[in-house]
Amino acid sequence: MSEATLSFYDPDQIPILLGTHDCHIRQIRDALDVDIVHRGDELRIIGDDPQLQKSLRIFSELKAIVESTGQLKSEQVHTALANSSSTSKQVKQNPTETPSSIDLFEKAKKVHPRTPGQSGYIKSIGEHDLVFCTGPAGCGKTFLAVAMAIHALRTERVRKIVLVRPAVEAGEKLGFLPGDMLAKVNPFLRPLLDALGCLLDHEQVTRYMENDIVEVVPLAFMRGRTLDDTFIIMDEAQNTTVTQMKMFLTRMGMGSQIVVTGDTSQIDLPPDISCGMTDAINRLRNIKGVGVVQLKNEDIVRHRLVGEIVKAYQNDDTLSR
Repeated sequence: MSEATLSFYDPDQIPILLGTHDCHIRQIRDALDVDIVHRGDELRIIGDDPQLQKSLRIFSELKAIVESTGQLKSEQVHTALANSSSTSKQVKQNPTETPSSIDLFEKAKKVHPRTPGQSGYIKSIGEHDLVFCTGPAGCGKTFLAVAMAIHALRTERVRKIVLVRPAVEAGEKLGFLPGDMLAKVNPFLRPLLDALGCLLDHEQVTRYMENDIVEVVPLAFMRGRTLDDTFIIMDEAQNTTVTQMKMFLTRMGMGSQIVVTGDTSQIDLPPDISCGMTDAINRLRNIKGVGVVQLKNEDIVRHRLVGEIVKAYQNDDTLSR
């Protein structure tokens, strides 16, 4: 066993580093299997040499955060631990491993795939920079993509999440909705906000959006942009035209990743307009770095009746558009 000491010029920084009820120290101790003792204006760290050195690197990083900001958040401790274990970009470096869960680093919350199809979906996201996922309602297409985006953000593989949806009128006219343009498109973006709300607490979602870390936008607002180091998700992509899909996909900048989700059995485009998602899958599926996943009825994880409802409508050709 080895021992090291970390000293502080300002003793007031130590309670911040320890966390409420020593929660930060417990995270580090449990993750690295070291003993940490607080004595006056210093911390003593005891453990095997490799873990001890790793602990010192983590504490140095966290101490710098405390010195510069005067605070320390639980997610920053999680990120430091993840980086120290070389988990940054871990999924891309080990593509053969199928993840059993998606760690959100949010009060120890994890998202677990519930079917083999869902496991294959998150594995594909880990292996490819561009993934298309089709499937019926309720199979977790958007939910799992958002969970993977949060994981990428909190392990610092990306610096921003952008959630996109086409504002296509499913039998109703936008012009009859009250309010300005943003108020009119808000109902179309609501499902993406609901997915975020299921995974993070309301205050965290609000902070991310206020600080432009998470952005929820209509597809039309994507034109002309280039997004670097961003996890981009397009939902309801079956309602894009070929031109719109090309515009969206070419927004991808360096270090970015795109997941495109949709249900090609629920296309709301006019009959004479080709579906941009189907077209893109046919054009791009054989390109290296592009993954195509098709979820099925057995991947539906909503109420039992949802699967039966999807099945009842499945063979009705009149409902294909």
